[in-house]
Amino acid sequence: MNDFKQTTIDLCDFISRSPSCFHVIENAKQLFNDAGFCELKEDAPWELSAGKTYYVTRNDSSLIAFRIPTGEALNYQIIASHSDSPSFKIKENPEMEKAGNYVELNVEKYGGPLFTPWFDRPLGIAGRLVIEDNSSIKTVLADSGRPLAMIPSLAIHMDRSVNEGKALKVQSDLLPVFGDSSSMGSFKKVMADAASVSPEQILGADLFLYDQSAAAVWGANEEFFSSPKLDDLQNVYASVNALCSFANNDTVSGDAKDSSVSLCCIFDNEEVGSGTKQGADSTFLSDVLERIRINLGLSEEGHQVLLARSFMLSADNGHAVHPNHIEKADPVNRPVMNGGVVIKHSANQKYTTDAVSAAIFRSICRKAGIPTQEFTNHSDNPGGSTLGNISAAHISIPSVDIGCAQLAMHGPYETGGTKDTLYMKQAMTAFYETLIRRNPDSSYSI
Repeated sequence: MNDFKQTTIDLCDFISRSPSCFHVIENAKQLFNDAGFCELKEDAPWELSAGKTYYVTRNDSSLIAFRIPTGEALNYQIIASHSDSPSFKIKENPEMEKAGNYVELNVEKYGGPLFTPWFDRPLGIAGRLVIEDNSSIKTVLADSGRPLAMIPSLAIHMDRSVNEGKALKVQSDLLPVFGDSSSMGSFKKVMADAASVSPEQILGADLFLYDQSAAAVWGANEEFFSSPKLDDLQNVYASVNALCSFANNDTVSGDAKDSSVSLCCIFDNEEVGSGTKQGADSTFLSDVLERIRINLGLSEEGHQVLLARSFMLSADNGHAVHPNHIEKADPVNRPVMNGGVVIKHSANQKYTTDAVSAAIFRSICRKAGIPTQEFTNHSDNPGGSTLGNISAAHISIPSVDIGCAQLAMHGPYETGGTKDTLYMKQAMTAFYETLIRRNPDSSYSI
């Protein structure tokens, strides 16, 4: 098996174990633990040592890991991605009897999911439960681990115009069936059993639907693969492994390990605007950098100097050109799957990339032998935004928006190229291994 396919399989295994943002962070923690990182707590003092690696979480759905350099810190080099994916959140008191023989679950959309692919799929339910245990309140992960629900489509015989396009409404068209009438009142017990707790212990829950379909490598030459949650777990997986590889590779030495504080950030709630205590629009990153500053003994001005010398990769997937809708893509900048890391541009600053940051990243990739390609939106079809421009409002450093090219973004089952995860991991590793120096004349040396 070649390295491209093995990396794809490893990614799909990570995704299959990560049915919610809370599971994503738990699995990232395990990878960092295995690599020797030490867990820190926000509500306890930190004592950081040169050459050591650490991570801290917030809300169990966001995480920042970092390595302290062995010598004097000259900059921060940061990679950011996000743990959440568009889905449907289970509402409070979710069970509703319908048509005398069904129990449906009351849900609301989370983020901007592509609606139609959610029909007629086996759906699991996962997230976290908040329980009372020996007079303390704590959270536990919950995953049904099996299909519990399905959103049934309406037969074409009952809606002859369905293939002509229809506006779908969550409250009337997208409620999942949970069981027949005999299942009424069992939802809490089913989820309690999934978390190995009793229903009476449950005081709250953050639960989401997820696609139970298994990932698949496909194509005439196995050049494509499909999986839930490629946006953005493809970049989460690549960035976590890149930092672990960099931190533990004893053959890598020199400027980057001596002089750069290397960070891997995984934020929650990107799909709903990032405006939460654990999102990119929060103080999480600035809080962590401030505590690193204190431990490094830097003055406030010294910290500002480091920030001015720093660099960020904002890693969130981009759109591959669609074979059936070429007209939706830019006439020139049309990324393809397996074509390399996508650099994303936006004149209206939906992405943070500018000519300087793009050039720095291209240079790093070129030296490492990693292909890159460009993405811009069709000028008449404005796209969405991502992490970089939001976090830049709190930590203003040069940034470039990057991602892997994919199809069916925001669907429950997305498609990418089998080469791209390894390309991304290699590009991120090369970024950590390269000290980006800002010179007195504002030029850069890498």
